[in-house]
Amino acid sequence: MGSSEHIDRVTDLRAWPGEFPVSHLYTMGIAGERFFRELKDNGRFLGSRCAACDHVYLPPSIFCPRCFAALEEWKEVGPQGTVRAVTTAHRGVDGGTLETPETLALIQLDGADDLLAHRIGESEGLEIGARVAPVLKETPEREGSILDIRYFRAV
Repeated sequence: MGSSEHIDRVTDLRAWPGEFPVSHLYTMGIAGERFFRELKDNGRFLGSRCAACDHVYLPPSIFCPRCFAALEEWKEVGPQGTVRAVTTAHRGVDGGTLETPETLALIQLDGADDLLAHRIGESEGLEIGARVAPVLKETPEREGSILDIRYFRAV
C-alpha cells in the first residue's frame, strides 16, 4: 500500500514503530498576555466580558465563542471564588506517583462565569461550595504564569 493510496477501511491502516520528533511553542495570545501581566504585576485577576452575551470569560479571550463578538471590556474578577468541583490527584502529569497527593479544584472566581483549575492547599474538609482565596507568590518572585498562584486556600 503506497503512502498516497486512499484508505476505505480502518483495518487497512498500518503502524510502524519508531519515533517522530515533534516540538511546539504555545503562545498565550493577546488576552493571555494581559491576564498574566496583571497577575504578575498587580496580583489581580482580569476576565473579558461579552457585552452581547453578558458572559465573563476567565481566562480571558479576545472574542466570544458563543456569538463571535469582539471582547473589548476587561473586568476584574475574584480574587475569592467558589469550589465547583474537587478531586485528589495521586499521580503527576508525568504519570509518576506523587509522594504527597495534591488536591485540585475547579474554582469559579467571583464575577466570572468560567472555571479556573488549580491546586488547593490546606484542604482539610474542603468540599464543593467552599469559598477559597488565592495565595500568590511574592511580587518579585512572579514570572507571569498560572504558577504565580501558589494555591488556593479555604476562607
